[in-house]
Amino acid sequence: MSQPLSRLMAAAHLPPVLPGVSPETIPVSALTADSRAVRPGTLFAALPGSHADGRSFIAAAVQAGACAILAPPGTAWPQGTPPRPLLECENPRRALALMAAALAGPQPAHLAAITGTNGKTSTADFMRQLWALQGFSASAIGTLGLTGANPTGLRLPSLTTPDPVTLAQTLATLEQAGVHHVALEASSHGLEQGRLDGLHLSAAGFSNLTRDHLDYHGTLDAYRQAKLRLLRDILPPGGLAAANADMDSSTLDAIRDIARARNLRLRLVGEQGDTLRLLAHRAVPHGQELQLSCAGQLHTLTLALPGRFQADNALLAAALAAEDDAALSTILALLPSLKGVRGRMERAAVLPNGASAYVDYAHTPDALARLLASLRPHALGRLVVVFGAGGDRDRGKRPLMGQEAAAGADLAIITDDNPRTENAAAIRAAVRAGAPDALEIADRRSAIAEALSLLGPGDVLVVAGKGHEQGQIVGDTVLPFDDASVIRSLTGTETATLNGGEVASGHAHSSARKETDQT
Repeated sequence: MSQPLSRLMAAAHLPPVLPGVSPETIPVSALTADSRAVRPGTLFAALPGSHADGRSFIAAAVQAGACAILAPPGTAWPQGTPPRPLLECENPRRALALMAAALAGPQPAHLAAITGTNGKTSTADFMRQLWALQGFSASAIGTLGLTGANPTGLRLPSLTTPDPVTLAQTLATLEQAGVHHVALEASSHGLEQGRLDGLHLSAAGFSNLTRDHLDYHGTLDAYRQAKLRLLRDILPPGGLAAANADMDSSTLDAIRDIARARNLRLRLVGEQGDTLRLLAHRAVPHGQELQLSCAGQLHTLTLALPGRFQADNALLAAALAAEDDAALSTILALLPSLKGVRGRMERAAVLPNGASAYVDYAHTPDALARLLASLRPHALGRLVVVFGAGGDRDRGKRPLMGQEAAAGADLAIITDDNPRTENAAAIRAAVRAGAPDALEIADRRSAIAEALSLLGPGDVLVVAGKGHEQGQIVGDTVLPFDDASVIRSLTGTETATLNGGEVASGHAHSSARKETDQT
């Protein structure tokens, strides 16, 4: 399906006139920012990037059949290249997202996005589950790819936020296939790069904000501002917003200010929440028991999910899944049916002596602290953590992660995460600066094996940092590695209980990377 260039220009709010060209006579059948994907009838977005400048590939795109070029102001046309319409605008990334949405077609009517440093994957999947429990065909998009309803067999890369063209096409395909409810993760990179600017959201959530990705954003405030774009620029005025009221005051105050200015229907959840207030929390063998206040009524329910932070994720999902306040009680009644998400507080094995081994995606200081605090009530004996830090990422958080591991666990073992192109020993040394008494075992499998050998009755082990990932990046090579599968192999366990449900050791989801857009 193609559309006139003039219609896409209008969708991107570009001037309707091009000198010497009639844009309404130029059909556009595809959009891309990758010159290698250009075919006749494709509009090529020549975007400057951190690794390459798309403007350098304009000539190649035209030779491949590009019908028009989208680029920043002042773009020079390559000498000897046949002329094509050149659409110059101050924010070509946003223009690409708006054009992609216009070309792909209608999106699901119930489309929610969740941002925050931690909890996006679980919250999005919990929303999907809550919708499905009500009989709706629902999907989730994010770090685990596309999960839930998928009538056409779509496959997505395991990125927190896909590129705008892929995202628009996926949403349009789901809508056409009858999937009218979709929850997706919104990373800070995706928000800053305009990947979600073409979305027609009905709701947006904000889980929390703690230090991460300062290698990209530079400062915590710049990171915060990127996240706030979801509520400030993308959620339509009057839309439904939900946030965890227990997050840092600077971010929460900013959310409240945005909600007032844009007339958003803001629901706050958590211990300080006004819509869903958590009054009491108690860890139990099969999960946790919650006491809540909603619209002046008390609710007591049990989540079949270990981890205090999963209560936050479930309440945020409930606040976003209920279209009106009257539906909140109905949604709360569904929370006990929620199941855990792959790689998030996933119980990979139970040893014959009663010790348990978990895997989790926690890879920031705050996430690691919350993970250990959540598992502590379930440890009748010692709490052991195996963890590391990724290479080519925020170096300042490494000793902070060491400090949290030393403070929250009885025994910490530092190992390699994804060292990428950095010296793995130097990464471990930086982590150990915060945990000088920790054991250090470079090889991740050996570290896990040592931790398992040390577990006594009632002990709990958690292997943190990689969660669902099924690869380890060393240099530029991705080596097969799955924490949960390694645990099961070492313990002789073929299947394991995933927060109340059976999950096979060979899981369909695959990701070898924590992408730069992960949060």
